[in-house]
Amino acid sequence: MKQHSIDAADQARESDSRIGLPITELDTPTLLLDRAASDRNLARMAAFFRDRPAKLRPHFKNHKCVTLAKRQLTAGAVGLTCAKLGEAEVLVDHGIQDVLIANQVVGNSKMARLAQLAKRARIGVAIDHWDHAAAISKAATDAGTTVHLLIEVDIGMGRCGILPGAPVIELARRVTELPGVRFAGLQAYEGHLVNLLDREERTRLAKVDMQKAVDTRQMLAAAGIPVSCVSGCSSATHDSTGTLPGVDEVQAGTYATMDRQYQRLIPEFEVALSVLVQVISRPSADKAVLNVGVKGAGAEFGVPGIRDFPDVEIPFFLAEEHVVVNRAPDWKIGQELHLIPSHACTTCNLYREFVVYEAGKVVEIWPIEASGKLS
Repeated sequence: MKQHSIDAADQARESDSRIGLPITELDTPTLLLDRAASDRNLARMAAFFRDRPAKLRPHFKNHKCVTLAKRQLTAGAVGLTCAKLGEAEVLVDHGIQDVLIANQVVGNSKMARLAQLAKRARIGVAIDHWDHAAAISKAATDAGTTVHLLIEVDIGMGRCGILPGAPVIELARRVTELPGVRFAGLQAYEGHLVNLLDREERTRLAKVDMQKAVDTRQMLAAAGIPVSCVSGCSSATHDSTGTLPGVDEVQAGTYATMDRQYQRLIPEFEVALSVLVQVISRPSADKAVLNVGVKGAGAEFGVPGIRDFPDVEIPFFLAEEHVVVNRAPDWKIGQELHLIPSHACTTCNLYREFVVYEAGKVVEIWPIEASGKLS
């Protein structure tokens, strides 16, 4: 993206007629972000890691918003994590110079894009197979650049990654002999444990599994292959695996916005994200229908909640454009409410902008530049 087009978009947002409006005058549904609450979350997480060995590399997939990513960097993050090559391209297009794609990149067209991107910024990529390394090496060598490779270790997630120990050492040895790439360390994610509500149990089990990656690091060093970085972890484990000796980077994501599920996991962080919705029907005295459904709020972690109404019952969340509330309070048709999604990451991907507010008034419009970037 050319700089002049980015500047023009910034100017258009600054003159947006919604700025200054009370949020009660906004159309619905609208994705809202409480700027003060989000800033407090950024400051809290940055302060936690400021004097610790591990550093913060936030996961862009949470919000996909460049403005919010830059605020995370300003608060103290060392770089950004993302899930897809398209997200990395957006970040680099907007001047961010250190990006880790915490995922496997496959395919000829993506190899060409990856190599070109690595000419413009420091790009890391997760791999778990020789074929990944060989393809990236060829593309980077042909383009005259270098891509940083992190071998993904499966510590129990059962998704991507190879087993700890000997398989990692064998692959690392081969990677260090390739041109156009640099062995940059290990990636490990304890995602199979981050949703455990019992915090003590989550901490105990996550440390046990992340130790497998740390032990593998030590085995690599003993084999004469130094490991400069072990990257992984999450918002829900930032204070457990994120403090484990031998872990260098924490890919926390959801803390920037929070959602209903993560509020249960790390309640010291504030829910800054909501979807402004309206009551559109009162079909009976105890039932209300709201004007958003799964096309407007991520539902992977269960039903949403309603801010300021913790006892409201949402029996299911499957409709495309509706939420049904049983035993609803005395809400009038047209009343606006803040719906708190169960999953922020997939919610943000459904929208093209955050309407940012403070003290009940719109203060900024932040585009979600990477929404829909799935390749």
